[in-house]
Amino acid sequence: MLLPDANTVDRLLRHYRTQERSVLARPCDLSVRRRFEDTAYTLCVLMGERTAHEAVRAAERYVAQGRPAPREALEGLAGS
Repeated sequence: MLLPDANTVDRLLRHYRTQERSVLARPCDLSVRRRFEDTAYTLCVLMGERTAHEAVRAAERYVAQGRPAPREALEGLAGS
């Protein structure tokens, strides 16, 4: 299984948090919301999760531990 670069995940996670604050500050700005949703989607794909909340949690664990956090990686170990 290929793992994402920890620096890329960290950068994307920081970008997500910055955009999250922007959306809260300007909830009616559709361009801000679209950028936030695009970043959330990218984080979901990168971390192999279905929701932004799960992806953010997985990314935080991945960056903190430096180990794979996507659910598929953990499920693959259980069947070994």
